[in-house]
Amino acid sequence: MADRLDISQRKKDHLALCAGPNVGFREKTTLLEHVQLVHDALPEMHADEVDTTTTLLGRKLAAPVIVAAMTGGTERAAEVNRDLARAADELGLAFGLGSQRAMFVRPETAWTFQIREVAPNVLLLGNLGVVQARQMSTQQIADLTGAVGANALCLHLNPAMEIVQPGGDRDFSRGLETMARLVAELPIPVVAKETGCGLSRRAGERILETGVRTVDTSGAGGTSWVAVEAHRAIDDDDKALAEELWDWGIPTAASVLQLSGLPLSIIATGGLHTGSDVARAVALGATCGGIAAAVLRAHKAGGYDGAKTFLRRVIQSVRAIMLLCGCRTVDELRRAPKILGGPLAAWQPTGGSAAR
Repeated sequence: MADRLDISQRKKDHLALCAGPNVGFREKTTLLEHVQLVHDALPEMHADEVDTTTTLLGRKLAAPVIVAAMTGGTERAAEVNRDLARAADELGLAFGLGSQRAMFVRPETAWTFQIREVAPNVLLLGNLGVVQARQMSTQQIADLTGAVGANALCLHLNPAMEIVQPGGDRDFSRGLETMARLVAELPIPVVAKETGCGLSRRAGERILETGVRTVDTSGAGGTSWVAVEAHRAIDDDDKALAEELWDWGIPTAASVLQLSGLPLSIIATGGLHTGSDVARAVALGATCGGIAAAVLRAHKAGGYDGAKTFLRRVIQSVRAIMLLCGCRTVDELRRAPKILGGPLAAWQPTGGSAAR
C-alpha cells in the first residue's frame, strides 16, 4: 500500500515541479546553442515546397516533432495527457506517455493514460522503466501497452534519478538482457530512452546489440530529474547527493552527436524549447526533436488551445529554418551545412568533422 500511495504523490510532485522554475540544470546547457546552421540566400523554392514530413517507427509525421513523455497516474495528469495528445494528433505529431509503472501498480489509474478517444491516430509511445520491465513478464508488458493502444514502448533508463530518490532503485543489472527479450517478444517496437542524462556512443553501441533501432537521448540541459528529486528529498544525505549530481549528464546536442553514424533512429529530447532547437537537433542527425516542459508550460498557461498554438508555432519555425537552409525535406536538413563550435565540437566521435 505504501508503494501505491508513494507513486501517486510522486507523480503529483513531478508534474507540479516540472511546470515551475528551478528544476533546470544550473550550469550545463544542451549545447544546441553551439550548432550554427548555414544560411542560404538563394533557396530557389517557394515556401510551400518545404516538406516537413518524416517517418518514425514506421509512421509518417507531419513534422519532426514529438510531445515528449511527461506524466500519468493522477487526475491532473489525465487532463494534461488528453489535451496534449489531442493537439499532437490534430497536428500530425507523435506523443509520449509518462511512466506506466503507476498504471501497473495501481490499475485504477489506467484511465489517466487513456488518450485514444481524443487522439485516435497519434503515434503513441508507451513508457516503462527498464528496471520494472526486468521484473515483469513480456505478456504483462504487452497487456500494459495494449491497454492504451501504444504503437511503441519506451524503456526508460534513469539510474541518476533513482540513485538520489528516497526508496529509489539500486539494482540496474540486466538492462540489456531485458531490452533484447522485449525486442524479440513484444508485438511493437522498443525505444531505449534516457531520462535527462543523455546517451553516450558506448551506450548506443550496446543498445544496438539488443536489436533496438530507435533511441531517445533525453540529454542534459533541460529539466534535471536529479534536481526534481532534490526538491522532494527530506533526508539530508539524499538532498546532499542530489545537490552534488544536479548537473550530471551528457548535453542533448552532444548525445545526438555521439550517436551519429550508428544505424539508429534518434529522438532528441532534453531541453528543446523551440522550432530552432528541433531544427538544429535534426541537422545533427536526429530523426525528430521532442519537447516536454515548454509544452507543459504552454498548457498550464492556456490549456489545450495554448498547447496547440505553441506546437503549431514550433512547426512553422522548423519550416522557416528549412527554407532558410535551402532544404526541401527533413532528410536534406540532416545533411545541411553546419558549424559546430565551443565545447560541442569536442564531443564528436573520433574521426568526426566539426563542419559538414
